[in-house]
Formats: sequence, C-alpha cells, structure tokens
Amino acid sequence: MASTLFTQNIIACVWDFDKTLIPAYMQAPLFRRYGVDEATFWAETNALAENYRRRGYHISPEISYLNHLLTYVLSGQMGGLSNKILRECGAEIRFYPGLPRFFETARSWVKAKPEYVKHELQLEHYVVSTGLAEMIRGSAVAPYLDGVWGCEFIENPLQPGFLRQKELPLEAAAEIAQIGVMIDNTTKTRAIFEINKGTNRNPAIDVNAKVTPEDRRIPIQNMIYIADGPSDVPSFSVVKKGGGKTYAVYNPAVKAEFEQNDRLRQTGRIDHYGPADYTEASATTHWLHLHIEKLCDRIVADREAAVASRMTRPPRHLNASPEEEAARRAGKGPKQTTFLE
Repeated sequence: MASTLFTQNIIACVWDFDKTLIPAYMQAPLFRRYGVDEATFWAETNALAENYRRRGYHISPEISYLNHLLTYVLSGQMGGLSNKILRECGAEIRFYPGLPRFFETARSWVKAKPEYVKHELQLEHYVVSTGLAEMIRGSAVAPYLDGVWGCEFIENPLQPGFLRQKELPLEAAAEIAQIGVMIDNTTKTRAIFEINKGTNRNPAIDVNAKVTPEDRRIPIQNMIYIADGPSDVPSFSVVKKGGGKTYAVYNPAVKAEFEQNDRLRQTGRIDHYGPADYTEASATTHWLHLHIEKLCDRIVADREAAVASRMTRPPRHLNASPEEEAARRAGKGPKQTTFLE
C-alpha cells in the first residue's frame, strides 16, 4: 500500500544568527581570545577582493573572511586555532533578551490546544548562518536547535598518498587548515530545501532529487524565516514564494536597521518586522506566537479535511421509512451490518 514519506505535521522556524539572535558578529569572542583587533580584521576582509583584483586574482567576497581567518592561523597570529577552541569561544556569545528560553517556550505553543496534541504537531528550530558552525554548536542556544548550517573547517588535512597508507598517523596538535563547508547568502537557500525535503533526517533523499510536495517533510508553507536584513533576501524570497512567513528583526538601538527593515516590508520582501527582543511581552514574540498558531490551525484543518475527503458514508438500509431509520439510530431497529475492510 502506498504511503507518503512524512506526515507533514511539523512547523520549522529557520533562523539567521548574527544580528538576528545576537547583537554583533559571533567571531568577537574568538578575536578577544587571540588579541586580534576585530575592526582591523573586517576592514582587511572587505578590502581583499579589490586588492586581489589589482594583482590579477579573482576571489569570491563570500569566501574572503574564511580565507583571511586561515591566513591569520598560518601567520601565527591565531596559531593553534581548532574546532575545539571555536566551540569554547561559542560559549561566550551573548544573545538578545529572551534567548535561549524563547526556543523552548515556542515549542509549547504547538501543544497548547487539544487538537494540536491530537495531530501531534511539532515545532523545530534551525539555524542557517554564514558564520561558524562550531561556534554556534558551542553556544547557549545549541541544545534547543534541531540542526545547524554554517561554515566549517578541516583540521590536519589528509596528505598526498593517504589512500596507500594502511594506518594514518595520529597528530596531537589540531589546527584548522582548510575550508570544509562554505555557506553564503545564496547557498542558504539550499539549506531551506534540505529542511523542506528532509535530507537532514534521511540521507537517502538527495536535495536535488525531485520529491513531490506531499512527500516533503516540512512544506515551505509550514516555515517561518527570521533574519535581520537585505543579505537574507534570497532566503526571504524562497520562503515567501513557497507560502511561508518571513520576519525581519532589528536592533532597537540602531535606527538604520529599523529603516532597512521598513524598506524590506515596503518592497514586499518580508511579511513583517520587529525588534530583536524575544522576551514574553515583546512585539516580536507576539507576532511569532500568532503566526505559529495560525500555521497550527491551518495544518489541523488541512489534515482533517484530508481525512473527510477519504471517508465514505457508512452503508444504510435501503427504502427504510423515516420511523424505521429513527428507530435504528436509537438502537431499537435492525442492526446495521459492520464492514471491517
């Protein structure tokens, strides 16, 4: 008997990280640990593409900061930087008000009504970031997340000839040396489709494989994408076009961020925006609560309508008089045949 791959009773909040969940860039604790001036690092990173162009090289701006971080490691200024250290630095990240408690509170909203419990509705949280995945995994929100997409590094790369070696030497000192995964503002959309199709839960499903809408684990219309600004326009567009909700946040202390989000709404890029405040009484919490409940109500209605459309009316006695039918319903008439098929 044919069946769908997934029950589609899951809602996903997909989060950006920097300037969305935290006020600054996540790498700040890393720079403090090594005594590197943060402003200088970012100024150099922003100037890399143009300076390399003058030398006849072409470099993607999105990969610049990862390469420059590795250059700092290679030069010795950040010598010994490992994935373990990145996780340790992640523990120092400070979040906007209300986090990480908000993540657990939001999960309770999909259990708040008996019909939500009946249909076993669930809420999952994902972070999709151009930042460093290991720092996110070491941060205070990590226990509340169902998945993380971010940039990753490889320590002690395999050397030429490693396929011919029966045993690989174990090196005590670990240090990042190569880029393993690079996420930019465009490839964030790939992560959205991986969540949509369920490839993160079932590796047998390739993200590029054709999967019918009814077989996708989390329909895009069951998603809310939350981020801070124009760099997330590709992801905003994918989610909004797919019927999901889009919400932008701003730092209440920065007027330019408010104006930026207002422009995004005026141009139809987002559904709404509000302060990056996730406390119980904030406008952002109220908006997310409202729309998560609306998604729950729509999923319940869709599932119950689907059940009703597949049900046929039970058999009844032919040519029964109104009196006989009333007696049957009262349990006083002839018993109705029960079919177990």
